[in-house]
Amino acid sequence: MKLDFDKMDGLVPAIIQDKWTRKVLMLGFMNRDAYDKTVESGKVTFYSRTKGRLWTKGEESGNFLEVVSIKTDCDNDTLLIEVHPVGPVCHTGTDTCWGEQNDEPVMFIKLLQDFIDKRHSEMPEGSYTTSLFESGINKIAQKVGEEAVETVIEATNGTDERLLYEGADLLYHLIVLLTSKGYRIEDLANELKERHTASWKKH
Repeated sequence: MKLDFDKMDGLVPAIIQDKWTRKVLMLGFMNRDAYDKTVESGKVTFYSRTKGRLWTKGEESGNFLEVVSIKTDCDNDTLLIEVHPVGPVCHTGTDTCWGEQNDEPVMFIKLLQDFIDKRHSEMPEGSYTTSLFESGINKIAQKVGEEAVETVIEATNGTDERLLYEGADLLYHLIVLLTSKGYRIEDLANELKERHTASWKKH
């Protein structure tokens, strides 16, 4: 990766973003040594302009920023680093340096999809998900139907707690069904996104 450290006297800004929630966590600066250490260690390291030295985020608190990916912008003078944060990011104790809560529960669905994909590729013994894949598409589809019926029953004659429980079962088995057909939950999201445009017409 070619970076232009000359525009800011040997530094480049590094935007830190949570890989899963997509929240921007903080902004720091790196010189070439900080960048190299970040790549080598897998933990985000900055150059502290006040201390005049390298510092790895979390070296004192233990709240490291584990690197998932590093990207550069079109001018090669700004970094976007996707991370998995271990604990709060800000020194004040908040999740982000803007005082935001780093929590987007809906993004867990993508993690669940990744987990189910992994099960599909590895097929470990003793896994319920593995047993579903081994049962075949007809059985999986039948399971989705059963969970849909149970969700409807709880919605009409059950409790809110059971509705959420059965709805979660339905979503999980639907993702398994999609995976078995070679799709992901994002494919449904794209379909819904397309429907939200003014040009969409029902098939």
